[in-house]
Amino acid sequence: MTKKIKLFFICLTITGGLFSQSVSQFKEGNSVVFLGNSITDGGHYHSYIWLYYMTRYPNMDLRIMNAGIGGNTVLDMYKRLDGDVCSKNPSTLVVTFGMNDSGYLEYNGEDGARFGEEKYSETYENFKLLERRLQKLSGTKIVMMGGSPYDETARIENNTALKGKNDVMQRIIAFQRKSAEEHNWDFLDLNTPMTTINRRFQQSDPTFTICGLDRIHPENDGHMVMAYLFLKEQGLNGDVVADFAVNASNKSVIRSTNCEISNIRGNKGTLSFDYLAYALPYPLDTIPRGWNITKTQADALKYVPFMEEMNREVIKVSDLEQGDYTMFIDGEEIGTWSYAELFKGVNLAAETKTPQYQQALSIMHLNEVRWEIERNFRDYAWIQFNFFQDKGLLFANNRASIEAMDKETGRDGWLRMQRDNYVKMMHQPFREIREAEMEMIISKIYEINKPVKRTIVLIKKNDPVENGKSGKKKL
Repeated sequence: MTKKIKLFFICLTITGGLFSQSVSQFKEGNSVVFLGNSITDGGHYHSYIWLYYMTRYPNMDLRIMNAGIGGNTVLDMYKRLDGDVCSKNPSTLVVTFGMNDSGYLEYNGEDGARFGEEKYSETYENFKLLERRLQKLSGTKIVMMGGSPYDETARIENNTALKGKNDVMQRIIAFQRKSAEEHNWDFLDLNTPMTTINRRFQQSDPTFTICGLDRIHPENDGHMVMAYLFLKEQGLNGDVVADFAVNASNKSVIRSTNCEISNIRGNKGTLSFDYLAYALPYPLDTIPRGWNITKTQADALKYVPFMEEMNREVIKVSDLEQGDYTMFIDGEEIGTWSYAELFKGVNLAAETKTPQYQQALSIMHLNEVRWEIERNFRDYAWIQFNFFQDKGLLFANNRASIEAMDKETGRDGWLRMQRDNYVKMMHQPFREIREAEMEMIISKIYEINKPVKRTIVLIKKNDPVENGKSGKKKL
């Protein structure tokens, strides 16, 4: 990592600390619900957060649920709080809004400033309705989360920025912060540190953004940045997968953090030991998932120090003979490092070939399938609360619902897109099966996310050992 990037990460850390207060870590049995708009509805940040807990705390059974609906304002969230959100029985409710509340095209009209002021006042009054309702939620911990920014500064072809919109969003975040202070709720701000990242990287690339090409919806990299910022506010930076040091000459354990090292053995040019971690490395998706998406979750590593702060599975070996050593884990060749590199420390979480990383990848893929099913339920919620509620057909799920929908689909593209999903989800047995699918996936995740004992072998290169390449040297 260059000195310039390191300095940026330090500035980002300081910036985050100045504009937020800590968020409580999730605990065993928690039900966490993220209430928001389309960025929550169709986004991955909450799924990435849960993946962290699935891999870092394999014995902690919790639920993290999506309660976003596209196009929602804070007033919309207030109207569906009981019918949609509270039905999930949240022990923690994370509340984020502002993108739709602050308005859009009028910022570039004749009096954008006055429009922004009107939207701010309207949002404040609507929030007061939600605030009073949240105060009455007994047994639910509230987290106010300032939302991701509208990127006004990126140079994006055929997309003129709405000047002043993000300023209004930051003012909305300011009264979220004040409300959190008054009611002893947790608070964090995503807007300021994400804006800092945008402006930093736009200095060398004016087209750069982590807010998507519409300046609003982050792609997978932006959602991973959001997950990182949330986890950081929970105090999880520095929380290692494992960190251990072994002395090769006297075959002793110098340090073992969040793991157990045993059965150390070896002779000249070789070392072997058993390794049981209490966590799995965090797997980062390298596939750009989603319609018209080009960025991956792993791309976020270019902007935030997630690997350095939250994904460290470090092996250190001292007193090795000079030379290069090939590492095998459970017979699989992982890579080759010099004795000096092993003395300094190697982060196994960055090595995708390790058996423990492959184990974590299985969890990542299962979690992605779970997310896709949950999205079907959010599309079902969208049509209930964005269409049927105002027509007095909320959860009617009958022929009148279909007829009301079909009257509008010809001129409403969004409604037309939801029809196929709705005609399935309107049937309770279908929903029950889909819910059972999600629960089956979650159960499987918590079955396979338990770390297992691994055997690590280090063999000095050019060491004339029979079967050395397979990691099966007789010790």
